[in-house]
Formats: sequence, C-alpha cells, structure tokens
Amino acid sequence: MLKQPCMDIIEKDSKFYAVLCKNGKKIEYPATQMSDGERSVLYLSSQVLCVPQNKTLIIDEPELHLNRSIMNRLWNALEKSRPDCLFIYITHDLQFAANHVNADRFLVKDFDGHNWNLVDINDEIPEELLLEVLGARRNVLFVEGEFGSYDYKLYSQLYPNFLIVPCGGCPSVISRTKSFKSCEYLHDYKVYGIIDRDYRSDYEIQSLAKDGVYVLEVAEVENLFIVEEVLKVMASALAVEDVNNSVEEIKNFIIQTKFKNMVNLQICECAVAETKYLLSTITIENDNDLKARESLQQCLDSIDFDKIKSEKKNVFMEALNSNDYRMVLRVFNKKELSSSIGHFLGIQNAEYRSKFFNLMKTDHRNDLLKALSSYIPNIIL
Repeated sequence: MLKQPCMDIIEKDSKFYAVLCKNGKKIEYPATQMSDGERSVLYLSSQVLCVPQNKTLIIDEPELHLNRSIMNRLWNALEKSRPDCLFIYITHDLQFAANHVNADRFLVKDFDGHNWNLVDINDEIPEELLLEVLGARRNVLFVEGEFGSYDYKLYSQLYPNFLIVPCGGCPSVISRTKSFKSCEYLHDYKVYGIIDRDYRSDYEIQSLAKDGVYVLEVAEVENLFIVEEVLKVMASALAVEDVNNSVEEIKNFIIQTKFKNMVNLQICECAVAETKYLLSTITIENDNDLKARESLQQCLDSIDFDKIKSEKKNVFMEALNSNDYRMVLRVFNKKELSSSIGHFLGIQNAEYRSKFFNLMKTDHRNDLLKALSSYIPNIIL
C-alpha cells in the first residue's frame, strides 16, 4: 500500500497517476503498478468524491480488496468528506458493521424475490456480540470462561453445532442469555446458557432454568474431567495396568484426602453463598424510610444462617460419610482437582487435561462424550 500521502490524482494519456511527496519531491505513481487494494482505494475515493450533491450511495461489500487496517479509516474519511450524502453499506463483515457505532443497522432476514425482510437490530446488546450471533446463523450457547480456556474448549467439543460464546463469569452468562432470548428477531435461533453448579440451591437452579440458563451436575466445569466414567476411559486409553484399581485410588484420594480436609470450609462457603442469594431476592418497600427499614428487617429476620449452615452440613457430610464420589463432585468446589490426579495414571499431573483433549481427537472421542452425557444439561443436546 501507499506509504506516502497522496497529494493529487492526475490523468495522462488515459492513464491515472497518484502524485506522492517523497523527500520534498513530487513523484507520479502509475495505477498500473498499484496493488488491488490501492486501486480499490483510488476507485472508491474517486467515485464518492465525484458523486453529485445530496445523493444516496449504496456500497456493496465495502470491505472488498481492502486491508482491515485501513477499511474503516477510508470509509470514515469518505463519509466525513461527503456529509451531504447518505451511505448505505451491504456487508458480510461483522467488524465493519460493529465499528459504525452511530449507524442504523438492519439484518436482512430473507428475500422472497420481490420484497426484503429487514429487521432493526436492538442496540441494547453489545454490537459486536449481536452481529457475531446473527452472522453465525447457529444456535447460541453462552458459557463461563474466556476464549482458549478449558471451559471454552470443553463446551466446543460437547456442543459442536452451537456457537459457543464465553462470557467470563456466571452473571454475564445469565444476563446475556436473558437479553438474547428477549430479542424477537432472534426467535429463529435457540439461546441457552450453562454455568457451574457452585453452591446453588435447587430453588435457584429451577429459577435459572426458566430463563434458559442451566447448571452442570458437578460443582465446577473442571470436575467434568474427573467424573468416574471419564476416569475409566482415560485409564484405559493410557494403558494403565489395572484400570479399576487406579480409578478407585483416584476416587479415594479426592474424597478422603482432598474433600475431607476441606469439608468444613466448603460447608461455610456454601452457607454464605446461599445467604447471599436469599439477600439478592428480597424486596424492600420504598413508600417511605420507615417502611423500607421495616421490610428490610423482616427479610433479614427471615434468613436463619444457622439453619442454612446446618442443612448444608447435612448434605456435605452425607457425601463424605457415604463415600459417594458422584455426590462429592456435585458439591466440591475446587478447580485444581483435575490437575492433581495424573500421577495415578502414569502421567504428570499437569498433563492430564491436555491428554483428555488429545483423546478427543482420536477414536476415544465417542467414549468420552458418552461418559459426560449424564453430567451436562440434556435439554440442549
């Protein structure tokens, strides 16, 4: 592309030249030596600048032959130079559309041969995310984590027909799922969210499901890597001599060493999480200060922390005393568990999850997917 600013465009013998300034001297740069991108810039600029006043310009594929680094700068400059004209872009480039923050955006939903079905896009949802979803033309699954995280990698394997959108934390998953499900023009697509079970109560889980947000059958997504069914597939694939014995050793390690030593802390954290949730659901009267204080105090009095903790303790201790591995993984919040058991299978602890994803690319893929099927929401399978 041109590295020097273009001062002028001239025509000689039916040929076009860009006049450049280099080291104080004017240089004529022939169009025949320009790249496709440079000729596109020259052509588009000439067309826009020469259009009569107060016209409507329809530009089909404004990104064609243009480098992304200059595409938006070029069109912004041309729009600024022709404020009298209306610019209409027809584009498949979602980033280009998202960067036009002050523009009206419409989705071309279909065309019956005579009429276009255009939908005005709601600006309440982040533009780039909305356009990504519309452009993908697939059902959407919002998940926790970031691009490249284990959450994203695993959900991409479990739900290959969905557009997986990592949102960071669970509050973003919940809010985005609700926002997208409320968009009328997205009703052709199914929108769901999946979050970790964490310390959520059955009531909270049922409430979230009404909004299309579902939870795992394990406390955290990392626990999916170490459910018993997956451990058996992993041990077999890694040619462990005694598969059943190795799996039992891992289960005993998780329950009796990891979970047992942390159970009291886990109970306290769970009770606090339940209390916070109940506080978030309270309704405070706002007629006046007195009623506000009274309603707040009533809500606080209705929350019995000791009772909550006692109920949670029963659940955790039942899992521990019964040696119920599935139940332990359902309540045990400890992300590092899956990176602490590799040595039982003859590999480094840090290698375990990488080995899992490597096996997902082999004939063991179907076995791993089957092993996980009862731990993930069936409603979106």
